[in-house]
Amino acid sequence: MKYQLCFALTVLVSMSLIGRASAATCTKATVVGVWGYQVGAAVGQFTSDGNGNLTGSQTVSQDGIIETQTFTGTYSVLAKCTGSFTINFTGGGTANAAFVIDDGRKGAQIINTDSGIVAGGFGLAQGVVTCGLTGQKATFAANLFGKITNVGPIAYVAQVILDGTGNISGTGTFDVNGTIVKRSITGTYTEIANCTGTAQFTPSGLSTLNFNLVVVNGGKEILLIETDTNTVVVGNMQQ
Repeated sequence: MKYQLCFALTVLVSMSLIGRASAATCTKATVVGVWGYQVGAAVGQFTSDGNGNLTGSQTVSQDGIIETQTFTGTYSVLAKCTGSFTINFTGGGTANAAFVIDDGRKGAQIINTDSGIVAGGFGLAQGVVTCGLTGQKATFAANLFGKITNVGPIAYVAQVILDGTGNISGTGTFDVNGTIVKRSITGTYTEIANCTGTAQFTPSGLSTLNFNLVVVNGGKEILLIETDTNTVVVGNMQQ
């Protein structure tokens, strides 16, 4: 009898905790702060105020033509942790998207909802991180994909080492339209106080690849977009 009573109490407590967890809701304040994102051929960063307003900038490849854009916008969040946003680009133009919050409310899955456009991706909160060249060495696994105009599809996987003072080393496997090569990598990188920056990768015997980047997830992940003309290449690096 005592065992049955204890078991019943355990079940009731567990059900109560589950009920509380499922009752947890999201609000506009859930996405307050600085976020980085990669959607389609765009990589950017925005700051949300927790009240439905945001500002930001992005680098986008328009079929190989690279542009840097700034924007303002508004967003809404439903209690069930879904939402939408509209951004208005400086100089004209808008974009609309829907999202679902995930990763302990530190991430979101995103899809563009404008007619005639097919683009999806994700966003990650910047988290607590000291941006800039901090002097800390870090090793990342990189995964980049896309296409080069008049060449074909590409995919790159590499181990990239940032030495903390602006220099890059590592090794990678590069698939360029079906031709596989393995190369050592050298290069340089910069990062400014808002956790954006640039990187230049030079695989041995190949041309230098140039990227804009956004640091997210407490410094454990970097979002990248290639800025060389006639490329549509995006990806990320994770520790």
